[in-house]
Amino acid sequence: MTASTPRRTAASRGRILAAGAIAVTGALLLAGCGDQTDGGGEGGGATSDAPLFDKLPKKIQDEGVIKVGTDAAYKPMEYKDGQKIVGLDPDIADAMGKKLGVRFEFTNGTFDGLITSMQTGRFDMIMSAMTDTKDRQEGLDDKGKKAGKGVDFVDYLTAGSSILVKKGNPEKIDSVEQMCGQKVATQRGTTSHEILKKQTEKCEKDGEKAISIEPFDTDDEARVRLKAGGVVADVSDFPVAANAAKAGKDFEVVGEQMESAPYGMAVSKTNTELRDALKEALAAVIKDGSYDKALKKWGVEDGGVDSAKINAGS
Repeated sequence: MTASTPRRTAASRGRILAAGAIAVTGALLLAGCGDQTDGGGEGGGATSDAPLFDKLPKKIQDEGVIKVGTDAAYKPMEYKDGQKIVGLDPDIADAMGKKLGVRFEFTNGTFDGLITSMQTGRFDMIMSAMTDTKDRQEGLDDKGKKAGKGVDFVDYLTAGSSILVKKGNPEKIDSVEQMCGQKVATQRGTTSHEILKKQTEKCEKDGEKAISIEPFDTDDEARVRLKAGGVVADVSDFPVAANAAKAGKDFEVVGEQMESAPYGMAVSKTNTELRDALKEALAAVIKDGSYDKALKKWGVEDGGVDSAKINAGS
């Protein structure tokens, strides 16, 4: 997730790095979470004859595991099925793990704390529908001030933010410009949250009432609020909004996607060896078709990329 960078064109979750204090709080909350799943194959240990095994840092080769931080409440990108974390991100990681010869081990935590937790060594990387933004690359908060160390991204999907409303769209909302004076839900610290902040500033500048933004820790909580009628809309990444609309009869997606941007796998800037290995593994699964297979499985083909890139966000 920068201050105003979008999520994807057809499947994106641009969550944003919150200010330092919030990030530290998120990190403390994260420390208490222990839900895990293994991506990249069953069983432990590394496979040294895998085509890209030699590209990995020695520490990861020895452990046979890449530790991944995620916020598993963002279906279809990542969510919990019982005690296991499943979704598009784990499936892409599983395919990459076969090229690298190691497992990807996902651990669930609070989105706002993921970058801080990775920088302190809890994870090797983050894969959590996180939007690649210049602010995140540089470690800036939503005010443009230094809030921590920056990260590098290996970009693997594109998406934007979408508007989710109750079925039938009773309030006739189809753009954020119509939300002045309304109550709107979103997930805290995401690009969707930033879109609403910018719009409410515009509302006030134009002499209209501000949007009453209700930020929640997860998008699941935001949708519960929408279903109960407490807000007129929930703004979230397109893949998540589309999945919620498809999964039942309560919601529908309206309007156009906003601020499309790449999702990236985040790594510390000092961990260039892992970053480059991930880029090669992503390129390999794009080439062999397993990447497209995963996108089709989760219905997010429109957000697919043709090549693996580093720090393509703006």
